[in-house]
Amino acid sequence: MPLIQLIIVLVVFGVVLWAINNYIPMDATIKKILNVVVIIVVILFVLSAFGVLGSFSGMHVGR
Repeated sequence: MPLIQLIIVLVVFGVVLWAINNYIPMDATIKKILNVVVIIVVILFVLSAFGVLGSFSGMHVGR
């Protein structure tokens, strides 16, 4: 993945998370959980993009 595409994806994730935190009214606990989940997904995405984790295509959830 080209570096510019990775930066664009990170900016989009950041803007979406910022918009959710500022404009969608919800309990603070739910916002914290949502923030943690999004940050974990972004970290896994970046590690996968750099080849540290490999591809997620082989991962299966459930059966």
